[in-house]
Amino acid sequence: MPETRKNAADAAAVPSANKPELTITRTFNGPRELVYKLFTEPEHLMHWMGPYGFTPMHFTQDARVGGSWRGMLHPDGGGKDLWQGGVFREITPPSRVSYTFAWDEDDYGKPGNLMLVTLDFEALGDKTRLHFHQSGFTGEGQRDGHNGGWSSSFDRFEEYLATVTKGVAK
Repeated sequence: MPETRKNAADAAAVPSANKPELTITRTFNGPRELVYKLFTEPEHLMHWMGPYGFTPMHFTQDARVGGSWRGMLHPDGGGKDLWQGGVFREITPPSRVSYTFAWDEDDYGKPGNLMLVTLDFEALGDKTRLHFHQSGFTGEGQRDGHNGGWSSSFDRFEEYLATVTKGVAK
């Protein structure tokens, strides 16, 4: 990935003092370089992205500041596919990634409200502490929904990481 740079675009995805924000801290049993890799490479994201009950069916990205990403989650019980996307704003391997996030609306893939996601990866020897932050929610209900979704995704990530560290997946 390229050097640290910040993208001046996406000015609408700036945290607002009057909107709810989400912070999650998790510690994973793997070195920071590996955890960062599994969080930032599409072939790995396809194994854990999204909460339980959803299967990642599509994920592409241009992992550079200003580059875009796009993903799709398919509900396991059937229903509407959930498309999402955004633009990378900051990339500092292996310690930080920041990007905009928006769900596609029903009207022909037009993005919904723009949010900002920042992931900081802290090295703790053979473990990694993830500091996750998301801002730009329309209200507490949306934030709480994302809290459940991200928490479930991080559970799935932890399971995938265990298979990788045991040499089951490459």
